[in-house]
Amino acid sequence: MRETLYKNPSKSAYILIVFLAILSTFYNSFLPLHGDEAYYWMWSKQLQMGYYDHPPMIAYMIYLTNFISMSEWGVRLVNVFCMGISALYIFKLTKDLSDDKTALNAVIIFLSVALTNAGTIITTPDSPLSLFWSISLYYTYRAIFIGDKKDFILTGLFLGLMMLSKYSSVLYILGVVLFLLLKRRDIFLNPYMYVSILISLIIASPMIFWNYQHDWISFMFQLHHGASEDAKLYPHLFFEFFGGQFGIFSPIFTAVLFFMLIKEKLFFKDNRLFFIALSVIITLLFFFYKSFYSRMMLNYTAPAYIGGTILLALSFAKYELKKTFIWGVGIALLLTIAARAAFLFYLPLVQERMYGNKEAVQLLAKYAQKNDRFYADHLTTAAYLKYYLPTHPDSDVITPTRYSQYDMWRKKDFLANGLFLGRDNDSFLYLKTLYKDVKVIATLQVKSGMHTTKTFYIYRLTDTKFQ
Repeated sequence: MRETLYKNPSKSAYILIVFLAILSTFYNSFLPLHGDEAYYWMWSKQLQMGYYDHPPMIAYMIYLTNFISMSEWGVRLVNVFCMGISALYIFKLTKDLSDDKTALNAVIIFLSVALTNAGTIITTPDSPLSLFWSISLYYTYRAIFIGDKKDFILTGLFLGLMMLSKYSSVLYILGVVLFLLLKRRDIFLNPYMYVSILISLIIASPMIFWNYQHDWISFMFQLHHGASEDAKLYPHLFFEFFGGQFGIFSPIFTAVLFFMLIKEKLFFKDNRLFFIALSVIITLLFFFYKSFYSRMMLNYTAPAYIGGTILLALSFAKYELKKTFIWGVGIALLLTIAARAAFLFYLPLVQERMYGNKEAVQLLAKYAQKNDRFYADHLTTAAYLKYYLPTHPDSDVITPTRYSQYDMWRKKDFLANGLFLGRDNDSFLYLKTLYKDVKVIATLQVKSGMHTTKTFYIYRLTDTKFQ
């Protein structure tokens, strides 16, 4: 089998990418949406140049997949596409740096780890970020080391699209600037570099202008998101986050990558590998630093492992670590299969936030009347209402919770007779300050974790006090 796989590495890479895409699309049809996915899907029904939480790319991409299907697997086509094309560009860049067999190993590493497979399941801005990060890495590399004007133009194009995907794209740009200052200051004399910068700014300008119109509200939210209010250090959060890297990228792959970065001193002597290494180390160090102050989500470091995958494949080839590679793939696949099985069969245990919401909305739909409006106690619950109700009606959040896109869209006359879905019974007293008549008309109890449950409450709201 190994000989067959490496007989035509390019063909094998394409087959593996397509196989994962088909498998993931089929698999995704069995899972309900995560609340964040429903929230981003809601954005896709009202496109604009920016949103409170993130740049607009995730909404644009879901908007396009809506033409294929608005079901769960249709929303997640964004992930399948982004991870597949990312794998393709990892293959292309690794091949430029080495050979097609090493490039195939890079694809195998990328497709086998839990991080990539999780990335094909839950749709977040990390999906387009990973897509345009991998493409930008390829064309930036070619622009710097080959110097073709076409590569500079394409670099500008994909950098702009990456900036429209997630604000952490600035970490990639920081790595490129640092590399040029340390290794290739001559590039600053190349006029096409400035053409590249201009193209990227033109593409990103609508998002920047939207932020300007809204007092930089999205920039400020992300600047303070995940920051500690008291500036106190929490070392246990760092070790939790650091240890998590060995789970999402697999223990052997993470250990070898970190060891090689130290052993090769960030590959500083090899300009081409140092360029790749900076995209890894700057991203990792930034989030490692942040993790001392606040709990970081493991997917935040995902872009680092695009370059990390390439460096890992090159290291396995250079030091002929064939057995280590095989063991790494084997353990990565075991973790991935276990994670996929857990999502499929033990969802209340591994991701209880996804569990029960669809059923709660379906129960609420049975009590809906003509001209009802629909409300919830949290932005994700409100998004579930819009997604899972048959006519996809507008919904809103009317109880105190964190600021979101709903607050930016809300109109003065948003209160009316209707139904409210809450995840606990604490909303009753607050709802009584808004409506004269508040009644619990149904409840739904579902599993939460291994031994606990959570209860959804459905209220009938009548006669607002603010007419």
